[in-house]
Amino acid sequence: MWYYCRMKQTKSVYGIGNPLIDVIVSVKDSDLSELGMHKGIMQLIGTQQRLELARFVSTRQASYTCGGSCPNTIITLAALGVPATLAGKIGDDEFGRIYMEKLGTDGVGNNLKVCSEPTGSSIILVSEDSERTMNTYLGANRMYTPDDIDEAALKESDFFHFTGYMWDTDSQKAAIRRALRIAHENNIRVSFDIADPFAVSRYRQDFFDLIRNDCDIVYANNEEARILFDNYDAMECCKSLGKLCPIGIVKNGKRGSYISCGREIHTVAVSGPQKATDTTGAGDNYAAGFLYGQCRGLGIDKSGEIASFLAGRIITQFGAQFSAQALPEIRQEVLKIAGN
Repeated sequence: MWYYCRMKQTKSVYGIGNPLIDVIVSVKDSDLSELGMHKGIMQLIGTQQRLELARFVSTRQASYTCGGSCPNTIITLAALGVPATLAGKIGDDEFGRIYMEKLGTDGVGNNLKVCSEPTGSSIILVSEDSERTMNTYLGANRMYTPDDIDEAALKESDFFHFTGYMWDTDSQKAAIRRALRIAHENNIRVSFDIADPFAVSRYRQDFFDLIRNDCDIVYANNEEARILFDNYDAMECCKSLGKLCPIGIVKNGKRGSYISCGREIHTVAVSGPQKATDTTGAGDNYAAGFLYGQCRGLGIDKSGEIASFLAGRIITQFGAQFSAQALPEIRQEVLKIAGN
């Protein structure tokens, strides 16, 4: 296992995730009730429910962007100048071509594989209190297997990043296990974002084993940590997480976040507005900010401050990625926090 040490130059990150076209729609709570959905969850949907939601979306104004939890993190890292590569599976369709083109525009290393299944999508219903209800159709993502891993590309990286969403299909789970073996054999540091409370509920013991045996950096929000450790106290959960892995992070919403490193607790102040426009991608960008700091050789406090800044900025807009217009200012602020 790896503990923080100062690095002299920017390192690189390789992520395996679910490339999804994000379809973002503003809704009322009554819409969620009519659709039979519980607000704030991420659920996997099948073809029929996807068609039903597509019909609902067709009656509303929607925005379309490239998304997915791990891809969001990788795209932000690349935008900040960190060499970052995304692996996953997309379909041989228009959504897949859009995804490929955007990765190139964003400067992301493209390690995506193409198959005959449709490109995955996530229909994100944003309610009036900015809470997001995510309906994910995995599509081509389900077809990602251990054989799809580009071992040479992974070996060239310094960090391997993945999320708990990869645990929802056996083929993806097997692929992550192979990637972890490669990472350990090549001293690649492992970054794991739990990413979803319901994933913890489904795979609690698996996640315990992953965190204890395979991960160097682990991110959880307060709800994920509560389920994992059966404890409502975010700081105590962070202490528990820090006993399992070198760096454990618990994000506590408007109260900021806690980072355990070497079992020492660091408190990170919240950044951004008290009222969010849209919380989509807050956790993904927090992970990007922290990894940016670690790739740049920054300390825990600076890495946490950058993570909090990015999370605080992304919730001021709709969508999980920063616009081209916003990025110059964001890069300058990140460099300022980093001390450059």
